[in-house]
Amino acid sequence: MNCPACNDPMLVLEYEEVEVDYCVSCHGLWLDAGELELLFGNREISDGFMTAGCPSHAQDETTRRCPECRRKMLKETTGGTPPVVYDHCPVNDGIWFDEGELALVLKNGSPAQGGDQVVNWLHDMFRGQEEDTPPSP
Repeated sequence: MNCPACNDPMLVLEYEEVEVDYCVSCHGLWLDAGELELLFGNREISDGFMTAGCPSHAQDETTRRCPECRRKMLKETTGGTPPVVYDHCPVNDGIWFDEGELALVLKNGSPAQGGDQVVNWLHDMFRGQEEDTPPSP
């Protein structure tokens, strides 16, 4: 599968029963439908948090195509502070997160036991790229 942001091939990583497609080039993450709910541990909480944000935050973001069906994805905004703008397949194939967004979503929105464990796993998995990136001015 190719990345919806930069079109490079993605790697498949696995955490328990969740497969995460990861782009080595832009550090984005793709989750197939239903996998975010597994990370949250609760579908109602996941759905509520993921759609609780203000749609106006998404106006300036680039539209991307779903790596599965190739349709234009929808922009949605989470609740929480700061809100996260993410891409959602219109036929529910999955969700795209730009670099760091999934960890932020899980940190701010997941009350499920083990939510911090997933955030720590994501941080540990991708720590090398964060340390190689120079700080912003």
